[in-house]
Amino acid sequence: MDIAQLVADYHQAVYRYAYRLTGSVEDAEDLTQQAFLVASGKIGQLREEGSAKAWLFAILRNDFIKQCRKNSPIPAVDLELNVDHVPEVVDEQEIDQQRLQQALNELPPDYRAVVLMFYFENLRYREMAEILGVPMGTIMSRLARAKDALRGRLLEAEKGEKTREPNGPHFPARSQVS
Repeated sequence: MDIAQLVADYHQAVYRYAYRLTGSVEDAEDLTQQAFLVASGKIGQLREEGSAKAWLFAILRNDFIKQCRKNSPIPAVDLELNVDHVPEVVDEQEIDQQRLQQALNELPPDYRAVVLMFYFENLRYREMAEILGVPMGTIMSRLARAKDALRGRLLEAEKGEKTREPNGPHFPARSQVS
């Protein structure tokens, strides 16, 4: 398989994943382009055509994490999440995609990556731990905290919409998420 075929087959999927990671059209375009550039240089590492999508997602995710670590790491102690007060149940109704993306953008990059690896790539805890080079307990903790933070932000946005103020829905700061 050559790079042109990979781009033709997987560009949309890679771009969607990049957009979920970055939350920005411009950043997603840059990250997608970078992923395919890296893939073109490492095309010989692709052993099975059936695993091309997962291989491209791994390249994309690794580039995203590298960029985030270069920019500004966020210490976990700054999150101030109180998981004892997280709502238990979220309505099964459809979630507004813009609200979801905004809530994802508010997560620290390490948490966002784990959420997307779990839901978008369908990876298991052990696989994520191996890929990211952290203990499986760290993966479980990051995923639980990220899901709780997302749930809290989305519920808060829903409440804000019901009692909408003139300025629109309010998303709490990280320190206000409970």
